[in-house]
Amino acid sequence: MSQTRENTPVIRSLLETDLYKFTMHQPMLHAMPTNQAEYRFVCRNTPEFPLAELATEVNEQLDALCALRFKEDELAYLAGLRYIRSDYIDFLRLFQFQRRFITVFTQGDSLRITAKGPQVHVMGFEIFVLAIVNELYFRRLTQERGGQEVFLQEGRKRLQTKIAQLRDYAPSTPLRHPFEFFDFGVRRRFSGEWQAEMVQTLAREVPQYFKGTSNVLLAKECNLVPIGTMAHEYLQTFQATGVQLKGFQKAALETWVQEYRGDLGTALTDVVGMDAFLADFDLYFAKLFDGLRHDSGDPVVWGEKALAHYAKLKIDANTKRLVFSDGLDVPTALQLHQHFANRVQTGFGIGTNLSNDTGLRPLNIVMKLVSCNGQPTAKLSDTPGKTLCEDATFLAYLRQVFDVHAN
Repeated sequence: MSQTRENTPVIRSLLETDLYKFTMHQPMLHAMPTNQAEYRFVCRNTPEFPLAELATEVNEQLDALCALRFKEDELAYLAGLRYIRSDYIDFLRLFQFQRRFITVFTQGDSLRITAKGPQVHVMGFEIFVLAIVNELYFRRLTQERGGQEVFLQEGRKRLQTKIAQLRDYAPSTPLRHPFEFFDFGVRRRFSGEWQAEMVQTLAREVPQYFKGTSNVLLAKECNLVPIGTMAHEYLQTFQATGVQLKGFQKAALETWVQEYRGDLGTALTDVVGMDAFLADFDLYFAKLFDGLRHDSGDPVVWGEKALAHYAKLKIDANTKRLVFSDGLDVPTALQLHQHFANRVQTGFGIGTNLSNDTGLRPLNIVMKLVSCNGQPTAKLSDTPGKTLCEDATFLAYLRQVFDVHAN
């Protein structure tokens, strides 16, 4: 395998992406099929070698991606998820990524990737692009440092340490709600091969704690629950779709409710910060949604704000779930569980620390929505450095509308 690994396609199936790309795609197709959007790739840290050197290989991988179609067994799997509608399956049966909508170029040492076109045709590129860049990067890096097997062995060793931490977990007092975690690692993984091995190992060794993966292909192959609801791009899109900016979060949540009618009830809270989100998350939404997902800011502060909000609305938080997914490792997840699990159900989505902990420093790469229908979009993160917007005027206006101060 090691002799041919360097030349193999990174992506082997259009299911090899996060579930939320499908669960966002469906309501976008139904509610906003004519949207035009632009997504851009960004590397937030300094790689070991210039990513620009990967441009040719990335182009080759995108050619291979754009040749893929959904297979009938893959469509049958998606159709078996009760929240996926038959007309969406019919659309996917015809779907194929269009190469003309995605461009790769270099700017100095930087790799630039832009996907621009009809949103329902370009939004799916994100996870595949991130997985491709990551795997090409680590193929080259490990080739220079003794081969991938050296780092896979280190990854296995570290994974066993995490499994031991889980098996040893014994809260100081009995907790009302159990510890459950999921793999959220497609976008930052060391390789597809390693993610598959990691997921299979966790499913075998700690099934009492490991409850699913965001990788739809692995969920299918390993008979696990696919995990995911919405990401920032879904809510950001509503900043540019004709509703008043002040009402974009409510419009996004209402569209979700109408699409899924009780399924997939975990709302993402940090597109304009937790405080601004809770101001919109009134009794109606708080009753309809099963819970909230944390992706930036102090997780304890965030969780306490969520619990206080439920208490103010006289909702029993034990009927709700808080999902934590921001840069977690196993010890942090266990600490958060011990802090919250007597008062609310919890879930923990662990990404990079599971799928890319092999002894090499991971890339911090994203591919984010930067504009929709010719208008800028933005994320006002609760974590300094995660705020995303290329239009300073729009960013200032968004802060003013939601009374969010620069951090």
